[in-house]
Amino acid sequence: MPLITTTDAGLYCAAGGFYIDPWRPVDRAVVTHAHADHATSGQGRVLTTTPGAGVMRARLGPDAAIEPLAYGTRLDLGGVGVSLHPSGHILGAAQVRVEHRGEVWVSSGDYKLTEDPTCAPFEPLRCDTFVTEATFALPIYRWRTPVTVIDDVHAWWRANQERARTSVLLAYSLGKAQRLLALLDPEIGPVLAHGAVLRFVGAYREQGIALPDAAHAEPSRILATKGRALVLAPPSAAGSPWIRRFDPFSLGFASGQMRVRGARRQRAVDRGFVLSDHADWPQLLRAIEASEAERVLVTHGQTHALTRWLQERGRDAAELRAGFAGGEDDG
Repeated sequence: MPLITTTDAGLYCAAGGFYIDPWRPVDRAVVTHAHADHATSGQGRVLTTTPGAGVMRARLGPDAAIEPLAYGTRLDLGGVGVSLHPSGHILGAAQVRVEHRGEVWVSSGDYKLTEDPTCAPFEPLRCDTFVTEATFALPIYRWRTPVTVIDDVHAWWRANQERARTSVLLAYSLGKAQRLLALLDPEIGPVLAHGAVLRFVGAYREQGIALPDAAHAEPSRILATKGRALVLAPPSAAGSPWIRRFDPFSLGFASGQMRVRGARRQRAVDRGFVLSDHADWPQLLRAIEASEAERVLVTHGQTHALTRWLQERGRDAAELRAGFAGGEDDG
């Protein structure tokens, strides 16, 4: 029997009696990170990383039974060795290493290999079976350096100031928004943030992540900074009464989805910035090679394309059904 199998509740390790990123309530959950498509409410006990405990608490609420575990620390669950290792996705995000009777599996969660000042870098792990995400598993997805992307954001912001337009930049409220905040140059102008973004900023600062000030985008500040500010807001804010307060404004969106022609038009934004917290195509292949895994299971995203590519090159690979095809962080 495989060490990890799929069930109606999520990935399950029967030998250890725990689930990985379950999408239904279970007694014992090992949760890779605090995005809503991985961290769901109602779990009995939640094992997550020490750096990620704060954002997990903000996500799941004060009553959640969160058990923090330091990166690299081995824990015995029913005779199965479990440890959490950095995935480079967002603050506290982890890969789950599972070892039992000499067999090692690694479930990647979401990950990227790009440098990010707001989280620990991806740690390659050798294993027998590697369960990898595939959010952007197509050759078209190849990321530019974050510095280049941020230079484009800065140029857009300055151009909007010359036209007396507020710059509203849509970004996922956990992870992407804090990463942008860490990279932005506050000398260009005031930075405001939607409450959904500020909800997680404190947890980042508690972990020693240096983030410049971002004022809450409330009516008096919106009025005082019109035409000068850059505002970080979640994608759900687009088209809302809240966003109309910034008029006239220019709307941007930071996401790996912006790599696809037509995505900007579908999102009805003025500018798209290709910045993702997931691995691009070359990074996925590098991570798989670094694992030295005999078998690769592919989940979350473009599973068929990556599985077929691996099989055509002689790899033992298969698709693995997931409860969520994507979520708030799939950019």
